[in-house]
Amino acid sequence: MPPRDYYGILGVPPNATPEEIKKAYRGLARKLHPDVNPSEEAQERFKDVTAAYEVLSDPAKRQIVDLGGDPLAPGGGGGPAAGGFGGGFADIMDAFFGGATGMGQRGPRSRVRPGADALVRLELDLHDTAFGASREITLDTAVRCSVCDGAGTAPGTHPQTCATCGGRGEVQSVQRSFLGQIVTARPCPDCGGTGSKIISPCPDCAGDGRVRARRTVTIKVPAGVDDGMRLRLSGEGEVGPGGGPPGDLYVEIHERPHPQFTRDQDDLHCQLQLPMTAAALGTEVKLQTLDGEENIEVKPGTQSGTVHTLRGRGVPHLNRGVGRGDLHIHFDVITPTKLDGEQERLLRELAKVRGEEEPTITVSSATSTNTGPGFFSRIRDAFK
Repeated sequence: MPPRDYYGILGVPPNATPEEIKKAYRGLARKLHPDVNPSEEAQERFKDVTAAYEVLSDPAKRQIVDLGGDPLAPGGGGGPAAGGFGGGFADIMDAFFGGATGMGQRGPRSRVRPGADALVRLELDLHDTAFGASREITLDTAVRCSVCDGAGTAPGTHPQTCATCGGRGEVQSVQRSFLGQIVTARPCPDCGGTGSKIISPCPDCAGDGRVRARRTVTIKVPAGVDDGMRLRLSGEGEVGPGGGPPGDLYVEIHERPHPQFTRDQDDLHCQLQLPMTAAALGTEVKLQTLDGEENIEVKPGTQSGTVHTLRGRGVPHLNRGVGRGDLHIHFDVITPTKLDGEQERLLRELAKVRGEEEPTITVSSATSTNTGPGFFSRIRDAFK
């Protein structure tokens, strides 16, 4: 595969200064961070942007990129110059310069490695996502072993130098070719490249430096979060091998359906059914909102599909500090389906008074505000 265009990922030219690279990365990270943009596409781009910054902010790795290689590719290379050598660009430099290239990590590998991220699901009601909440959740993750404090060794013992590599963490082999004598280095198969071996592993963690444990974490949910968003808690994920630094904990928010309101981002929608007489004569009804009970005025002659909006009665805007969405009340006028004799007589008398015994029917399109679509269809059209 061709090497990745790290400059293109950050949107900077190949001659960009370290300050320009850092500025470009910070701008993209603010837009793509999972706390701000939870979409899968944004998360993938955030990983690419972070990898590009890691490479271009490191002079040695950037030099590999400028020479046509890819320092994050298997073997440390991956560019055109790596063809013909299974180990990639780093192996070519080893072949011509005896391994003293200064590019990439040489010598013993650390037994301590960063931990993985963790993901949990948190279900909340609309009131909690709107105004924020604090919840305690129980996690089952890897934590640092308390017996060996992450060292992986039994109490009173220490790792011993590997006899195979002599503590170097790698073994070398010499091959002859038309280029002359080629010296290649590979991780030591006996110690895994760490340069030492644990002879007496910790009885609790078996030498891994971490154990599984159940713990409780307090989650503070900010006001205005939406369904599917992820909150990041730094350092609350899995502890790494060798007691390495923990990864992050991502909390995915799932909002339970509300019996009364339908949510569209920060706006809320609800349906209010009115008897035909109340819609014709007008009235005042009480509606329970997120902030408490509100008196809603129904004007005389209200039609089905009429929308009454309460400004600032929706969900608070996330990360803005001030402002809220609106609450849209959709009136649905109910026509009676069963009439007794007296009711039918009165309605016929009303029709006679209004001259509607033989009413004139007006046909309009299905998008008319007075006919046609039901409540949820009208909400869909309102969103558009």
